[in-house]
Amino acid sequence: MVSRENRLLPSALEAIGPTPLVELSRLTRGLQGRILAKLEYLNPGLSKKDRIARQIIEEAEADGSLKPGQTVVELTSGNTGTGLAIVCGIKGYPFVAVMSRGNTPERARMMSALGAEVVLVEQAPGSTPGKVSGQDIMLAEEVTRRIVAERGAFRADQFRLRGNFRAHYLHTAPEILEQCGGHIDAFCDFVGTGGSFAGCAAAFKEYNPKIQCYVIEPEGAAVLAGEEVTNPNHRIQGGGYSMPELEMLNRQHIDGFLKVSDRVAIETARLLAREEGIFGGFSSGANVAGAIQLLEGVHRGQTIVVLIPDSGLKYLSTDLWE
Repeated sequence: MVSRENRLLPSALEAIGPTPLVELSRLTRGLQGRILAKLEYLNPGLSKKDRIARQIIEEAEADGSLKPGQTVVELTSGNTGTGLAIVCGIKGYPFVAVMSRGNTPERARMMSALGAEVVLVEQAPGSTPGKVSGQDIMLAEEVTRRIVAERGAFRADQFRLRGNFRAHYLHTAPEILEQCGGHIDAFCDFVGTGGSFAGCAAAFKEYNPKIQCYVIEPEGAAVLAGEEVTNPNHRIQGGGYSMPELEMLNRQHIDGFLKVSDRVAIETARLLAREEGIFGGFSSGANVAGAIQLLEGVHRGQTIVVLIPDSGLKYLSTDLWE
């Protein structure tokens, strides 16, 4: 049988997943155990969000909630918007991406290049450029709802539509289990909408209830762990929005919480690039840093799986690569 990688694909949609799983053997020198990294930045839109964009749109087509030629709108930090720009462009839907100005300009330019109409929303008073707070998200949410109403659009709501969960439950996690032969002990993931954590954790728990699953949050913004927010303007884009309730998350699948500081996330992302040749963003550094915490603690000598959510190319305007 000819694998997907060795055959002609009818469109870029079929190039979304499966992505490689790579052992980080250089970063774990001196540690007991292994870290396996799923390279989601190798999807066409350079992030894991390509998966949910395709799943959400195809499920909406199937159930009739998305009509031919209807405008699609979504609030995004840039990655879901990029995935939706690709999917909608190929399928023929106009797409409007609503994004806070606190996110990097590379993302807006990429979405625009892919055919999206990009609406940038000013940050809340007191917010810092390059650091998106929960307040910034709420302002962008208000604009998103207004545009949906004005245009009679389909809202590709990544925070609520189950296609976000199913993309990872049906595809990402099964790929990981096949690639490593099911030999994993723990999974940790930086949470934004909660879709990748929820989908992967559910699939891993079904496969083996002993696999431990950990939520990663920014230090100073660990609301899911029940802590008070002291650093709403953290640097780790794409998550840590200080939202205490996320519909995707099943608390029964959370075995623990990990906190990663901005400094450690940045340092780890840089090490990941230099030592492993993996060019990820802030959340990639946070995920690998969380996995290192586990190997140095309760999962010493075991195998930890993480996602590399997006590409470092989306952060060239920041000091991540100074």
